[in-house]
Amino acid sequence: MIIEDVLIELDKLKKDVTSFKTAINEDELQAEIDKIDEQSMSDPNFWNSKESKGIMKEQAVKKRKLDEWKELIAIVDDADVLVELHKEGEEGLEEDIVEAVKNLRKIISDFELKLVLSGPNDANNAIITINSGAGGTEANDWAAMLYRMYTQYAEHNGYKYDVIDYMEGEEAGIKNAVINIKGPFMFGYLKGETGVHRLVRISPYDSANRRHTSFAAVFVTPEIEDDIEVDISESDLQIDTYRASGAGGQHVNTTDSAVRITHAPSGVVVTCQSERSQHKNKAHAMKILKSRIYEVEMEKKNEEKQKLESTKTEIGWGNQIRSYVMHPYKMVKDLRTRHETGNVDGVMSGSLEPFIRAYLLHTAGIDNDD
Repeated sequence: MIIEDVLIELDKLKKDVTSFKTAINEDELQAEIDKIDEQSMSDPNFWNSKESKGIMKEQAVKKRKLDEWKELIAIVDDADVLVELHKEGEEGLEEDIVEAVKNLRKIISDFELKLVLSGPNDANNAIITINSGAGGTEANDWAAMLYRMYTQYAEHNGYKYDVIDYMEGEEAGIKNAVINIKGPFMFGYLKGETGVHRLVRISPYDSANRRHTSFAAVFVTPEIEDDIEVDISESDLQIDTYRASGAGGQHVNTTDSAVRITHAPSGVVVTCQSERSQHKNKAHAMKILKSRIYEVEMEKKNEEKQKLESTKTEIGWGNQIRSYVMHPYKMVKDLRTRHETGNVDGVMSGSLEPFIRAYLLHTAGIDNDD
């Protein structure tokens, strides 16, 4: 790319940054931060209140947003300095300008996504539940492929994750799994994965090499902080214990350490067998139950989320959000945003960023130029 083209792109990127100013409102954001800082220092009872943890969490999000905005402005200023020096005749700066514009392009792309992550729990960690659909071994194998896709996504991006529950299928794959992915704005980034995922391929389990269609459901909820009150009555819970199972259905623990909790009013069922201790498994299961119940309550207040919740009732054709076709051609396509790619292997190895970006911009009503 010749330097003139790079300078044209830089001007376009600077206009994008200017368009962010209304959404950021730096002075107002700084005033909100200062007000909370002053309150936390001047009020002796601030840290004793139930609300303090939530307020400081919100404060951290605001500070991170302001810091990232200031960093973006500084990068634009640095690029302008390089361009001015180049125009004044200083030699050898072309490569630096190209690199600066490339860096600015990525930072603007990331910043744009964070602007649309304004939901009450977008900054939280994410809990992903994967359930195989009808179809036995085929569906179980597909659920296992999705499990690998999400764990690979976490690993590639440096996010930590815990496997809360993992139930293997009789012959292959998994019946269900629960993963807790930890990182800034994890729920915000991954909430669009909720829905039915459809796979079309030549089955490795079919001796006649016929084409098969498999379904699996994914449901993403935010990890809810302990200080957030969720009304769960002990009388509404049925708690069962059983022996944790390993590969091939073998019992890996001689005690009933695995825990299953059923919440009668909502019908939500959660299981956990990741720990050797029944006490720890119960604590994990209660945390997941709390996040599920919280999300259900939020959905009642939000019509769009209610529609999303209803997609969990049937794992089949009508509720799919994304199709993964491996035969007779290769294509992954999101049915909501129309974003697609022929790089099926890349997506299944965790390259989800383009789909995440397309969904977030689509829901915010922003054109996706990628």
